[in-house]
Amino acid sequence: MKTKLLIVDDEQIEREGLEAILRKGYPDLDIAQAKNGRQAVQMAEAYKPDLILMDIKMPGLDGLEAAEIIGREHPGIKFVMVTAYDTFDYARTAIKLGVKEYLLKPSKASEIVATVGNVLRQIEEERGALEASVQQRETLRKVLPVVETDIVTQLLFDHVHEVHLDELVGLLGVGTDNEKFAMTVLLPPGAEGAYGAVRDKVRRAGSGWVGALYGRQIPIIVFRDPTRSYRSQAVGLARELLSVAAAGEEPGWFVGIGGACPAFAQIRQSYQEALVASMDTSRPVRYRLYEDTPLLGGPSGGPEVKRTERDMFERIRLGEWSRIGSDVQTFVRSCEHQGVDLLQAQQRVLGLLWLASRALLEMGIEHDSPLFSLQARDYRQLHAESALLLERLRESYAAHADRIEPDTVRQIQQYIVAHAHEDISLEGIAKRVGLSPFYLSKVFKEQLGVNYIDFLTECRIDRAKKLMSDPDRSLKEITFEVGYRDPNYFSKVFRKTCGVSPTEYRKTLLGRKGMQA
Repeated sequence: MKTKLLIVDDEQIEREGLEAILRKGYPDLDIAQAKNGRQAVQMAEAYKPDLILMDIKMPGLDGLEAAEIIGREHPGIKFVMVTAYDTFDYARTAIKLGVKEYLLKPSKASEIVATVGNVLRQIEEERGALEASVQQRETLRKVLPVVETDIVTQLLFDHVHEVHLDELVGLLGVGTDNEKFAMTVLLPPGAEGAYGAVRDKVRRAGSGWVGALYGRQIPIIVFRDPTRSYRSQAVGLARELLSVAAAGEEPGWFVGIGGACPAFAQIRQSYQEALVASMDTSRPVRYRLYEDTPLLGGPSGGPEVKRTERDMFERIRLGEWSRIGSDVQTFVRSCEHQGVDLLQAQQRVLGLLWLASRALLEMGIEHDSPLFSLQARDYRQLHAESALLLERLRESYAAHADRIEPDTVRQIQQYIVAHAHEDISLEGIAKRVGLSPFYLSKVFKEQLGVNYIDFLTECRIDRAKKLMSDPDRSLKEITFEVGYRDPNYFSKVFRKTCGVSPTEYRKTLLGRKGMQA
């Protein structure tokens, strides 16, 4: 792109002389002329110069007045003031207008070329910085959806290293000081294509992060709007998300909403509450807040119920089926000892089995919903029927696990090592092997003893250490080569992982190599 320069002077001979000198010194410049301040203001709008050589003393609108008007409308334009008056008043006014350079009449050709050259270099540097900034923003724009789905998956299933969470929150540009809560959108079979529309709704609302689609469920972390009540915000967003369904009438859609919590450490509990709230999808209103959900243990459920729900989710995730079976039978015996009406007890047990069902769906394990075939005649039959329904869920879990090749995790591990420098994601890897991100995260940690994000970080930091042994590579180049898009983020992750900054590590490394040489 050619740099445009506008010469403003009421003397034609001065304009022609300056243009001749500058064309010789900078043949690639696009140069235009204006004969007074008024014309300069008009040309600034049409011609859009990068730099203006402005004579100060002109009839009518003088150079300083013209520069002030142009600077207000076009703050990016640079000025070199040209004057025969080397006085303090002119200089003070020029400084206020942001003028960095000036020429005294008459000036030598070499002085004119040098002065203009200083400003041209500044323009080029700013262009380069702007272009780099635009490229960085574009890169971030492309990578942010990957960051978003991964961080939601890790927050809801496992944990995110503190340094990762802090920096990723910064990249995603969301203020997280306020409370947050989780939602789950349950889609009907065949409606998985609506995922993009749901994500767009949340993005336009500017209220949260959307996780990866799994088992027809979409997890969402929502940030509280301090200007609205929790209930108003939650219900409003649920209705917006349900509007994605055709004419708002497509059956099978449902939104479960968890309770608000102050920190990310509790968001997992809020998400489990959202899953509990979505158990009964037969309601005419297709959303429900956890606080409106009947408790499994009846009105006196309290903290014990929350503990039961949490334990059920964790044990399903860990595959502890013998303990799950024991918990269900203990729950049935508790109802019997309390003298709970048999029909009500059956409904409570069904609610507990629905928790197990939701936990399986969370891991992408499709199965038939647990339903009692008939009303139990006595507690003995309720024990037997409950065990049978739970066994069917266990069989679905086992069948899913059997479909996974023995070396799947090893292949995933090798893929991450080979592609750690790219914008890979847990969601993308899960699609490659036909698993849900949640389930992949589970088996990855079970078999390798480390979660996905920490393993990916380890691969990137190891590669960075090797590249640092080359003194010709800058740390910024290394940042991008190992898969990070922000040098500050890379530096914080490196320090958290290695205990020293990249600069300190490299200094020690190169110093050691120098001693060996």
